[in-house]
Formats: sequence, structure tokens, C-alpha cells
Amino acid sequence: MHKIIALWAIPRSTSTAFEHMMKQRGDLDCLHEPFGQAWYQGEEPMCPRFPEGGETIPGLSLESVWEDIQARAEKGPVFVKDFPHYINHMWDAEFLSHFTHAFLIRDPAKTITSMYDKWPDFDELEIGFPEQRALFDLLTAIHGNRPFVIDSDDLLENPAAVTKAFCEAVDIPFIEEALTWEARNDPSAHSWCEGGAFHANLAKSTGLRPQKRKYVSLDNTPRRVQRIYHRMMPHYLHVHKHRLRLPQTEMV
Repeated sequence: MHKIIALWAIPRSTSTAFEHMMKQRGDLDCLHEPFGQAWYQGEEPMCPRFPEGGETIPGLSLESVWEDIQARAEKGPVFVKDFPHYINHMWDAEFLSHFTHAFLIRDPAKTITSMYDKWPDFDELEIGFPEQRALFDLLTAIHGNRPFVIDSDDLLENPAAVTKAFCEAVDIPFIEEALTWEARNDPSAHSWCEGGAFHANLAKSTGLRPQKRKYVSLDNTPRRVQRIYHRMMPHYLHVHKHRLRLPQTEMV
């Protein structure tokens, strides 16, 4: 079986932009949140907001997704961008041993306000910070060393240096040309949900770089959202202290 690189992220962490960059390489079979699609739309959806009698996809399950990933890895190397909270009940040493793991984190003030902007009724179980931290700690315990961690702000400020460090960590070549691309203007090309509404900015983008935020500030969100933020922050900070720190000479 070939390498399966897993980027374990949380929603609204610029993870799809990173995934899109990985697609530009041309040497990896890149999958967009395959476990997430089953979690939301599979035959037995696990999303807490799934409506009674809602439409599901026949034959789609977390198990079928895992079988498909392994089948793809038999043919060539695979890159999977997904969220740990979709499969936390599947974590065991055998399952996790199939992946080369890396993490992408982001300040909850940015991710949660972005979620609220797109899904005002989002459920706290869709956020994923506790599960991301738990998986990070579990892998640290299993392997005796910490997985590679990128912070979204660092990635956007120094895309070339951070991406190069990521490639070294997961043992693939660094391809600088993949950092830029042609704007596609079709957000649905990046997502299986919401018609691509989450990825409108990415569809217009031409590379990894800081983006202007247009979301409501945390202070102007309901108390429910602010409480979620305060519960998520300790999990973010726990992993954040282990993030990649670039040498000053590599900062741009």
C-alpha cells in the first residue's frame, strides 16, 4: 500500500485551500473530507442536525469510505483532508497506523465566527476542537513523539516555508509551483455540501495568502456562540504550543 497522508483539521481552518494546493501537485490522489460526507449524508448519518427523513446516499458509510481510501492507496499515494470528530469512534492503533499524520489548527475566534456566518444553527459537535486535541494526544502517546502541526495564520503568512516544512515532515517532495493556481470561480468544485457556499473565496483565489475577513465579530454573536468559543480555546491552545515555528531566517 502507498502512503496515505492525513491532514486532520477543523472546519473553517483554510484546510480546503491547503487541499487545493496539494491537488496542484499532480502526484497525489486528493480527497475532500470523505469521512465527513458519510457523517453528514451517509446511510446512517451521525450529524446532530440531520433532519428527520432527510436524504441520504445509498451505500455511503464511514466503513465504505475507509475501504475506498485503502483501494486508492493500493494504486498510488493518497492525501486526505478531514476532521477527526467524524471518526473518533474508529481510532485504534491499527487504523491510525495506515496514515502519515499532520494537523492544521486555527484560532477558534476565526473558525467559529465563520461557521456562524455560514451555519447560524451549527451544533457544537460540528466544531471538532476537542477531538482534534484528543487525536493529537493519542498519536503522541502511541508514537512517542508529537505529530506535525501547522497553524493557519502561519501558513497564510509564509506559505512557501510552511508548505516546504510540511512536505519534509510527511516525506514528499516540495513543489513550489503548486502554491499558485488559476481562479476557477466555481465554489462547488471544492465541496460536496452547500453547493460550495463555504468555498466561494477559494474559488476566486490564485494562491495561498492572507484573506480579508468579512464575518461578524465574536462580540456580536449570540451568547451560545461565545460560550462555544470559550470551551474550544483551551483545546486549540494545547495543540498550538506544539505548532511549527519557522526559524527567523525563513520568515518572509
